[in-house]
Amino acid sequence: MKKLLTLLSTICFAATVVAGEYPDISIKELKSAIADKKAVVIDVNGSESWQKGHIPTAVDFGANRDKLASVLPADKNALVVAYCGGPQCNAYTAAAKAAEKLGYTNVKHLSAGISGWAQAGEKMEKGN
Repeated sequence: MKKLLTLLSTICFAATVVAGEYPDISIKELKSAIADKKAVVIDVNGSESWQKGHIPTAVDFGANRDKLASVLPADKNALVVAYCGGPQCNAYTAAAKAAEKLGYTNVKHLSAGISGWAQAGEKMEKGN
């Protein structure tokens, strides 16, 4: 019985670590942060996808990967939100880890991704 409980605890802990590497932010919370100009949003879906439609104010990670520090705010406590395609996509971690490596401490994940944003009927921007 002890072995079974230990195994289950280990599995639950591992799943939590993988699933919760970065805290999730809801669409409602992100909309509010964007409206208040209190978030930098990073789209990790690729430049072609970003051109077709992205969350308003979102930075194209593909085009800015090498100069990410120049598009992020000086305040290392600023909210940085990374997203990709949707709940099953993990590509967002590339941008989240890059921001974290630059010293940002308030990095979150919009797990709904661009698909959830669109399904919620939220406004999107096209690339310039």
